[in-house]
Amino acid sequence: MWNKFLLFSFCCVCLAGCSPDEPAGYDLPYYADASFTPHWLDAGDLSLDEFHQISPFSLLNQLGDSITEKNLTGKVYIADFFFTACPGICPKMTTNMAVLQDSFRFNPEVMLLSHSVTPKYDSVSVLMEYAEAKGVKADKWWLLTGDRDQIYRLGRKDYFVEEDLGQQKEKDDFLHTENFVLIDQNRHIRGIYNGLNKASVNQLILDVRTLLSAK
Repeated sequence: MWNKFLLFSFCCVCLAGCSPDEPAGYDLPYYADASFTPHWLDAGDLSLDEFHQISPFSLLNQLGDSITEKNLTGKVYIADFFFTACPGICPKMTTNMAVLQDSFRFNPEVMLLSHSVTPKYDSVSVLMEYAEAKGVKADKWWLLTGDRDQIYRLGRKDYFVEEDLGQQKEKDDFLHTENFVLIDQNRHIRGIYNGLNKASVNQLILDVRTLLSAK
């Protein structure tokens, strides 16, 4: 009787781990718009040549270094949006980004990018002070500032970080989100995660490792 129960439990776990929407032989889906509808594509699929990518950008990190998409060539990275004076969700997001930093501290193929949504206030010097207070390592985690329009375009049009689907956002509307976005070595979106949720962050760590092993 006990053996039958164990067999039944094992089968339930196996079935729970299999999604009918997830074809066998694929690692992670690709995403192309704010609906985050998964596209299950082989890495060699020719449609990826025209698939949504994060646009070229040019921003400054906490060291005052110019950072562009070229600095991330061949790397997996996680992006989020924050501001240093945020009293609400940002401290928890920063704590969870620090977990990611620790998880991939000595892996040069993984980077973290936190974009300030108040770049007028979050100057290079302010970001550096924040980085020192939070234990941010500049060789792993970049706090980015620069042109506000560029940052907001990246957040809304490239990373799709806001969840207000169908709600039109004006140019001057404040961008505020708890989402972390996983980007692969070719600047394709491969996942979105709740940066306040420990289980979601743990899944993100596993998905980063999946991308690295797939490479």
